Amino acid sequence: VYVIPGAIDPHVHYGVFTPIDKAAETESRSAAVGGVTTMMRMLRLYSSYRAKLDMHLEASKGSHLVDYAYHASILLDEHLDEMEFCVGKGITSFKVYMNLRGDIGGIYMDIDPYSDTLVYGKVNTTQEMVEAAIARAAMLSCITLVHAEDPEICSREMKRVKEQGLNGLKAWSDARPAEAEEKAIAYVTDVARRYGASIYIVHVGSSKALQVLAENKRRRNGSSKVYVETCPHYLTHTHCFDLRGKVVPPLRSKDDVAMVWDAVSNGLIDCIGSDHVANRLDMKLSSSNNDDVWSALAGFPGIATILPVMLSEGVNKGRITLERLVELTSLNAARIFGLEGKGSIAVGSDADIVLVDLDKEQRVSPELLCSYSDYTIYDGLMLRGWPIYTIVRGKVVMEDGMVVGEKGYGRYIARRPSRFIYL
Repeated sequence: VYVIPGAIDPHVHYGVFTPIDKAAETESRSAAVGGVTTMMRMLRLYSSYRAKLDMHLEASKGSHLVDYAYHASILLDEHLDEMEFCVGKGITSFKVYMNLRGDIGGIYMDIDPYSDTLVYGKVNTTQEMVEAAIARAAMLSCITLVHAEDPEICSREMKRVKEQGLNGLKAWSDARPAEAEEKAIAYVTDVARRYGASIYIVHVGSSKALQVLAENKRRRNGSSKVYVETCPHYLTHTHCFDLRGKVVPPLRSKDDVAMVWDAVSNGLIDCIGSDHVANRLDMKLSSSNNDDVWSALAGFPGIATILPVMLSEGVNKGRITLERLVELTSLNAARIFGLEGKGSIAVGSDADIVLVDLDKEQRVSPELLCSYSDYTIYDGLMLRGWPIYTIVRGKVVMEDGMVVGEKGYGRYIARRPSRFIYL
């Protein structure tokens, strides 16, 4: 048994298919099962932050079992003028979705607290919006997260692949090719350099994206820095999987998986995030779309399986050391996102601690993971290496797979600008 800092999941979508007052409880339970002591919500509002942010913060208060923080997505022009307002509420990281534009700009937003009405909106992220968000974030001493896919390439290729009558995850991968990531990353890293901004490229899973990122990391310019995130599914699954694995960007080939492992071990990748989406299988694959990749929803749950997957497939298979795992799942995220007291075990820190048993073998099931989601892409897989205790600020919230923490114990982390300890 080893003692490590509690994991930080910097990339979590919850409050989209159930309201945050409910989702905070179910998804923080799942986090606790997986040894995640801090979860960062990717807030997507289809309205003004001034009008709705306080409502979301208030509804979040009494439901989390682990600590949490917010990123604010820039989806509307008015959001650009509200970034300073968000900073005043403790949000110092902003996300732009380069992939959302034109005919592929539709996305589910976060629903209002205490409501069950889904919110679907159209987003048109122009290059002007991307540049303005990055520039303003830099002026505010904040960081910008970037979903980097070129929408023109994706739109064109989706039409082409659909017209050929192709289906399945391989068709989905072809329709959103790695060239779209490559082009978007080249563009946005240039923007960051021009403004002296720091950016965080989310969910990277292709060798082409990694190659352009490696080149840009070598060209660091003054205060501008580029951080890179991948997700466990890009380390374990390929486009040969079934439609449960539909995600954006898509799962790729075996060669891409090998390249992502190389980047995880050699330091190119800074963080592991789950890109967790708390949805249910009957919505992702309804009776009308259960065999059609084009109408299936993208995204799947993953917050509880970050540590088990990385322990089993990374540490126990000799791909990474336990020390490297701690950097990827805790230390780096705490530094990049200014999470004071998190990411380490030291005097004065928050005592977020996980005990992991590297020899414990357990078969994954949805019931084990305690999420609102009723499925997992790891269903039936035997993993070796599991968290057995999760401790948040000195209090045990999970013991041997059983959640024992109290609803509402989790605390909102209000962050301050310029608190980054850059890598």
